[in-house]
Formats: sequence, C-alpha cells, structure tokens
Amino acid sequence: MRIVSSLIAAVCIALVAAPAFAKSRIKDIVEFEGNRTNVLIGTGVVVGLNGTGDNMRNSPQALQSMVAMLERSGINVRDANFNAKNVASVVVTASLPPFAAAGSKIDVTVSAMGDAKSLLGGTLIITPLQGADGQVYAVAQGTVQTGSISASGASGSSVSKGVPTSGRVPSGANVEREVGYSMDELQARGQRLTLRNPDFTTASRIAAAINDRFPGTAVAQNATIVATRPPPGMRINDFTVAIEALEVQPDSPAKVVFDEVNGVIVAGESVRISTVAIQQGNLTISVKETPIAVPAAPLTPGQTTTLQRTDVTVNEESGPGHQLIVLQEGASLASLVAGLNALGVSPRDMMQILLAIKAQGGLQAELEVI
Repeated sequence: MRIVSSLIAAVCIALVAAPAFAKSRIKDIVEFEGNRTNVLIGTGVVVGLNGTGDNMRNSPQALQSMVAMLERSGINVRDANFNAKNVASVVVTASLPPFAAAGSKIDVTVSAMGDAKSLLGGTLIITPLQGADGQVYAVAQGTVQTGSISASGASGSSVSKGVPTSGRVPSGANVEREVGYSMDELQARGQRLTLRNPDFTTASRIAAAINDRFPGTAVAQNATIVATRPPPGMRINDFTVAIEALEVQPDSPAKVVFDEVNGVIVAGESVRISTVAIQQGNLTISVKETPIAVPAAPLTPGQTTTLQRTDVTVNEESGPGHQLIVLQEGASLASLVAGLNALGVSPRDMMQILLAIKAQGGLQAELEVI
C-alpha cells in the first residue's frame, strides 16, 4: 500500500461532518427583504497614464469620451488631431449597499475597454454611475489602484504581474441618490426572508424557531421564502434584530460535486452508498459501517446513543483468483474515499469510480459535474 502525498494538493475531499447539533444564525443563511445591494455602471476616462493608454485610431470610444469630457469643460477639440496615449476609456462598476445614505462613499472597479496596456498611475475623471432604471445614484473619481507590476525594455521584452488593465478606486464614489425603501411598508405587510440555499426542511425550521420566540409571526411559504410579520406593538427594526440572532440547524440534500478540471471532489455527510461490489484494476476496497450502541453512564439521566464503526479493508492483488468483494452494508462516501485516497488513486480514477457507482444506482445522492 502506498500513500501519495501529492494527492492532497490534487484533490480536495470536503466531507462536511459537522456535529449533529451544529447550528447557524438566521442572519447567516437568509437574505432579509429590503436588505439588498444594487449594481451601478458607468463609462469614463482615465488620464495620466505613462504612454500605456488607448490608441485613439483603434479606439473611437476613447476619442469620443475624451472629446466629450473636454467639451464639458469648455474646450473644443472635435476637429483636432488628438492622439495622446496617456488616456484610456474605461467601464466603471460599483455595488450600492442597502440603505446607503447620500454622501456616503463606496468602492468602484475600473476596467479598460480599449487597447490600453495598463491603468497603473492613472486617475479616473468624474464619472456618473447609473442603476438599472437609468438614474444616477453615485459619482466616481479618484486614483486607480491596480495592484499590479509591469515593465518593458528597449528590445521589446516585457514582464507583468497581476492584471494592469483593471483596478479599484477605494471609496472612490459618492452616493448622490438613495434607494427608496420604506421600512414602514414592511411594518404593515410583513417581511420575507429568502434562503440562500433553498431547502424545505431548513425553511420549516426557521419558521419554527421564529414562532417559538414570537408565536404566530412566521410561515414557510416554500423552500425559499419564509414570510414574517412583527407582533403587535413591535417595530420591524426590533423584530428583525431579534430574529437575526435565532439559531437553526440548516439541512441540505445529499450531493456530490466534481470539478473535473482541477480534480476536486466535494461531498456532504449525508451521501450514502448502497450494497455494491467495487474493483479498480487490481485494487479491491471493502468498506463496512456497523452501528454500535453506547449506553449512558450508570446513574445518569442520559440515553443510549449509536455510533458508527467503520472497517476499511484494502486488497492489492493480481491473478485469476482475485474476486470482487461485496459491501454487505451501506457505507458512507467518506469511508470509501478514505480508502481510495490511501491507495493513491488519481483524482480522475476516483471520479470514474464514483460515476460508475452512480450509474449502477448505488450512490444515493445527486451528482453534479462542473
């Protein structure tokens, strides 16, 4: 038997084996209605580049942006032969946080949309940022931070680290318009909680936890939405703060995800394998889990609990006498993968084994290849 240490870097087996009573706060698994971000976008000009900007002949949008900016300042260069390479046309994006007040600052991302080589050292000129409704919600301006390094020699050789054509302007935009969302409206009609990972069981547990604290204030409408309404005499803000801190135990379906490109396998603890026989080349692995009853300590109010004892048997043989070994009892995917991993089975072979078990009908889980 050989253990291939490099396999750890090649394949990541994330077996979510949380304690049976691990819980999460409601605020960490849902989105509250009204508490959402809005995307903003605008087009602008970055100036002050060291000859790494757009070629005006190849980027008409850069020339038009520069001409429009100068005309707003009262300078007419429409008929001039303007071909400076220290200017770049860019797309500016930002996320407007929920309940952002006018005058607050947000970060913006700046990306070249022409043939500029680098935005390093450039300054973004005043750029209005619009929402999906076409209204201007913020105005951006500031020095672009690329976090990259680039250099070139007289012979034409060059070296770069990072992406010099994209950068950020920290706190580079001022919020000019607030997104109107009335908490009084939520006070009257109630607030909906949206699960980040839709699941009927989790939604039901959230509603039950809220009703235990505030009876009759929550109902699970489906796997995604839990409708809530503050109790009489309680403000919606106080109600939201109270239910944010409540804890529930999230549930999730049994699922196995393959990242074939990077050789990554991610599986949940609920994944189980039915009775199957497995053989890969001259390797045979038998995985068996046997429940063991553990009685409570004498003279204590505890109850008898059940633990799983896992027996992994690996055979590496050759010859006509080598036979398949049948798993007599259901085994967890964690036990099977542990045995395959110990043998140094490659990520690709491990995926093929699991795919074959799924095709046979022995893998009791959803399988997704990305």
